[in-house]
Amino acid sequence: MSPKAFISYSWSSDSHREMVRNWADRLIADGVEVLLDQYDLKEGQDKNSFMERMVTDPTVTHVLMICDRIYAEKADARKAGVGTESQIISQEVYRKVDQSKFIPIVCEFSPEGEPCVPTFTKSRIWLNFSSPELANNNWEQLVRLLFGKPLLLKPALGKPPAYVLQDSKAPANPAISRFAVFKQALLQGRTGITLYRNDFLDACFEYADALRVRSTPTSENFVQSVLEVTETLLPIRDLIINWVMLEASTPHAKDFEDTLNQILERLLELKARPKEVNTWNEEWFEAHRLFVYQTFLYIAAALLRQGNFKLLHEIFFSHYLLPETANHGDRFGCFEAFYGYSRTLNSVLAPAGQRLLSPAAALVKRQATRQDLNFEAIMEADLLALLTSALNENVRWFPQTLYYAGYGKVFPLFVRATQHKHFLKLAEITGIDNADELREKTKKGFVRLGIEKWSDFHFYADVSFWTAMNMDKLDTLK
Repeated sequence: MSPKAFISYSWSSDSHREMVRNWADRLIADGVEVLLDQYDLKEGQDKNSFMERMVTDPTVTHVLMICDRIYAEKADARKAGVGTESQIISQEVYRKVDQSKFIPIVCEFSPEGEPCVPTFTKSRIWLNFSSPELANNNWEQLVRLLFGKPLLLKPALGKPPAYVLQDSKAPANPAISRFAVFKQALLQGRTGITLYRNDFLDACFEYADALRVRSTPTSENFVQSVLEVTETLLPIRDLIINWVMLEASTPHAKDFEDTLNQILERLLELKARPKEVNTWNEEWFEAHRLFVYQTFLYIAAALLRQGNFKLLHEIFFSHYLLPETANHGDRFGCFEAFYGYSRTLNSVLAPAGQRLLSPAAALVKRQATRQDLNFEAIMEADLLALLTSALNENVRWFPQTLYYAGYGKVFPLFVRATQHKHFLKLAEITGIDNADELREKTKKGFVRLGIEKWSDFHFYADVSFWTAMNMDKLDTLK
């Protein structure tokens, strides 16, 4: 059902009347039924009766009060038409429990910076239409309000997360609220967006860093605690991916590429030994190693979903500054630095008496909880990582999630690349725009990686990477 709005305003000037009429026309074009004296009050009709009927009519869903200095003065003095109208409005405002019907729209501010509104509306939330730019910026908010379709919806009450039900010492997660603030600032085009972004991302990394092991673990069941920490870090993984999905699809996010590179390097810091730790065991850092590995795959999958192929090329072919505690003499590394594995989780993830081909892959599959990026999307990102590693002599990558691919599995990016227009997307990622050249370099890369010796894929998983990449059919159709 379309909303029905009555516009209450003062005839302050001819230009003000024209502005109100233009707003009415724009609302009508947006599907709002508008009642305006310039259109609906005819010669010979009683204007006071018209105004009272408009305000009290139950079919009128909203009353828009166009507030400027003259409107406020007349309303407070109960003077002239607006004064009579405001008496009716104020009675309705005070009498009704549901007060969402009356919406002040501020067109003018006092010299002290206060909105020019009638006294009886001073405590009400208003919309700022005091300039053409602000009217345009806030127009969507007004229309959404009239249709009852707000930009931000309160989510449905969900199930308590696992870390609430467990006896966990996880810190509070302020990153959730800071992402909401950042998202709103980005979508509204606010200035200083870098500050909002940094505030959010810093909160993510502070939360994850607080969970790093810095002393000898005292837990009797350390393996179980590793699993619990990976579960606790899932909200951070999802917040980072939400950020990537948002900015990868936002044309005006000019510094996103540089920021993403910085975030990837900060992820490497998380999986490394903290600087203050001088005695350690590599297993202490397994939870964060798996978190970084999984997050990297999700970032690649998110960029693929958003069609940001240029940035995919960058993350697969760039060099990253390595943490001081993990560089082993090399200051820079390739994307294989994000690779993660598990030596401990088989005991808690595998069925009794069985051995998992990859506990890390089993964990990624278990924690593939996003609907927009399911486990198949993560396997596709893993396969793309294998392809780019075959093309890069400095990189080795083992696509362990593909243990779950199965015989004859082909993924959407590679299937669509049968057509030339979709092959161009793969070409942008790999930097190779000739399918025959891509096939030749991939074969050489497979030899260098020793794929024929990956017996578990051949004997247990029955996976052919060449087939999964649709190599023989790439760029064979227009």
